[in-house]
Amino acid sequence: MKLLFLINPHAGKAEIKNKALEIIDLFIQNGYEVTVHTTQAPMEIPQILKRTGKKYDLIVTCGGDGTLNETVEGLLRLKDNAPPLGYIPAGTVNDFASSLGISKNMTEAAKDILNGKLFLCDIGIFEKRFFTYIAAFGAFTDVSYQTPQEFKNLLGRAAYILEGIRRLPSIQSYHIQIEHDGQTDEGDFLFGMVSNSTSVAGIKVADKANILMDDGLLEVMLVRNPGNVAQAQALLSAILRREMDSEFLLSFRTSRLCLSADTDVPWTLDGEFGGAVSKADISVCPKALKILIPRT
Repeated sequence: MKLLFLINPHAGKAEIKNKALEIIDLFIQNGYEVTVHTTQAPMEIPQILKRTGKKYDLIVTCGGDGTLNETVEGLLRLKDNAPPLGYIPAGTVNDFASSLGISKNMTEAAKDILNGKLFLCDIGIFEKRFFTYIAAFGAFTDVSYQTPQEFKNLLGRAAYILEGIRRLPSIQSYHIQIEHDGQTDEGDFLFGMVSNSTSVAGIKVADKANILMDDGLLEVMLVRNPGNVAQAQALLSAILRREMDSEFLLSFRTSRLCLSADTDVPWTLDGEFGGAVSKADISVCPKALKILIPRT
């Protein structure tokens, strides 16, 4: 059996450099002929998989959410010929791994790939691009891809917090119209996210028990711009109390939605810049990704 091992050597604190030989040896012991490729440039992985992906029985990717996004993008372009995916999380936050119960211990994650079960996971589509767990716009969404990698390696999650504080003065709202399931909402929003995850930015989502990664639905939450100090305090209170029915929070589940703005809005897809558009069509691709997860 042939296995392609894709490694982002700079992800997280670059711990994979100390674990790679052990993991490769583990794969070989279990009957795989392993080909290793360390990533050299952004968006390189989809091109690699386009050329050679069909030759392998298993694709294993090691890196953060951005590396995973590139791998999923490449695999789903192979359509029915895509081999299963194994994921060894090595990023700073690793939201997707948390949602699927994949171990943050690299060796344990590798063992779970070999002994795990196949799970058919929903994947989001933003215009013509795939995202594994989140598409977002507005306040702080650029923090993950604007924070220098060396700061992430040195400070871990604290690097995101510091970068977020630095951006407080530049927060702006966007006037957006949202169409979904035959209804329309409109308003000025500070932040919006469309997700398929029980963890966002390392924080567990409140109604985790009601979120399924294979139900054909995306979770949507938008935060309205408060008009005055009193409304800002009410908004903060609603967020802290996780009151999803607050007048300042618009939340729903859907398989498809369209957002239209008065100006181009920058979006983040799985922690990486996804482009700036005035109109975004977002939908779910049900059970599109074949991924190995722990049996427990």
